[in-house]
Amino acid sequence: MHLEGKAAGVELRDYIRILRKSWVLIVVLVLVGIGAAAAYSITQTPVYSSSAKVFVSTSGGSTVSELQQGNTFTQQRVKTYADLVNTPIVLLPVIADLGLDMTSEQLSGWVSASAPLDTTLIEITVTETDPAQAAAIATAVSESLTNVVETIETSDSEAAAPPVRLTLVQHAAVPQRPVSPNVPLNIALGALIGLVLGVGVAVLRETLDTRIRNERDVELVTDTPILGGIVFDPKAQERPLIVHADPRSPRAESFRTLRTNLQFLDVGRDERSFVVTSSIESEGKSTSAANLAIALADAGARVLLVDADLRRPKIADYMGLEGVVGLTDVLISRAELQDVIQPWGRGKLFVLPAGKVPPNPSELLGSVAMVKLIEEFNRAFDVVLFDAPPLLPVTDAAILARNVGGTIVVCAAGRTHKNQLKGAITALQNVDAPISGLVLTMLPTKGPDAYGYGRYGYGYGYGYGDQAEPAAMGV
Repeated sequence: MHLEGKAAGVELRDYIRILRKSWVLIVVLVLVGIGAAAAYSITQTPVYSSSAKVFVSTSGGSTVSELQQGNTFTQQRVKTYADLVNTPIVLLPVIADLGLDMTSEQLSGWVSASAPLDTTLIEITVTETDPAQAAAIATAVSESLTNVVETIETSDSEAAAPPVRLTLVQHAAVPQRPVSPNVPLNIALGALIGLVLGVGVAVLRETLDTRIRNERDVELVTDTPILGGIVFDPKAQERPLIVHADPRSPRAESFRTLRTNLQFLDVGRDERSFVVTSSIESEGKSTSAANLAIALADAGARVLLVDADLRRPKIADYMGLEGVVGLTDVLISRAELQDVIQPWGRGKLFVLPAGKVPPNPSELLGSVAMVKLIEEFNRAFDVVLFDAPPLLPVTDAAILARNVGGTIVVCAAGRTHKNQLKGAITALQNVDAPISGLVLTMLPTKGPDAYGYGRYGYGYGYGYGDQAEPAAMGV
């Protein structure tokens, strides 16, 4: 087994899962983008654009060569005349004629001129908040430019006509629709920006979130097989023994599925004993061990559930048994094994409580007496489950797992971080403790993070003991 696991590359299915998880966020940001674009468009003052066209021509020539030279000369002059549009010599007469309260520099910001390539046309465009005034200014500027060019090109010493003449060929029309703001375009851009932000935030949040939420996240940490998934139950604290309290619930069915998968574990190992542990606290290891033991006993197996958490024992409370005397007393020879093992229920389930909390739990679990007890358990029972402390805070579980020979690591979805699971697996590998598999707990029954079995639904429901497997676990 190698800790590296699989490559950490993001696949298409990961992006799809991210979009499914964050679709509400994405939709909200898209709507925010649309709303912001609409608000911006509403607050903007409409701007109208009106254009007039001026034709530039030269005096006629008597030959083809003269006509061609005149045309070339005109095209060269067109650019010069277009540049004249924004000069005071052209704009000041317009201000005077229309009675505008502004300077030529201010008016120049409204006026623009362009000369299409290979033509002798000048298009003068005016953008203004008043559509009628925009048209009037465009026409006035065109007429002023015509007068200015005629004056400039006419020689005072000659009575001949000017070589170039400008003619207003298209008067500016009053525009009916504003050119700004472009409401449809703004809304489309707002929606696009909101979509990009939504997807970006969703991907960033998923990237920064190192918690394990599904089997895909586990695969990125380790290649240890996933034995099953235990679905989330909001009433888990009220009814920890769900297999017994509500056998038809999805969570109870999860444990029966896990029971079935256990028969394929460690095929080459004769002993069917496993340490049930986790990375950190509150991942559901104790309730998982208890419910799995009940499910195994319901299938006909002779099962022993051992509370090997000598620091914070919980099994006795969950099972409703007296836990004052137990494993600790047997290990220090204060009690006999047959006197502290207690039967539970009507099946073949037996429970060994932890007993008193000792000052040296690690030493007791790694002692020769514990090794002998494990051997005795394996001879007397078909399946033995040891509920052990978490791996990261203390070394108890790793020491016990090495002697037991099989470990089931419980991982809580949405609670355990990837580095914590990696550290737990490393702790087991450091002592050469075999890892049989992982169990994901607290999984949602719906949505993109639902475990594979949960997505096929548990709507059929099974009665208590309806799925008894005579040959479960091969015993």
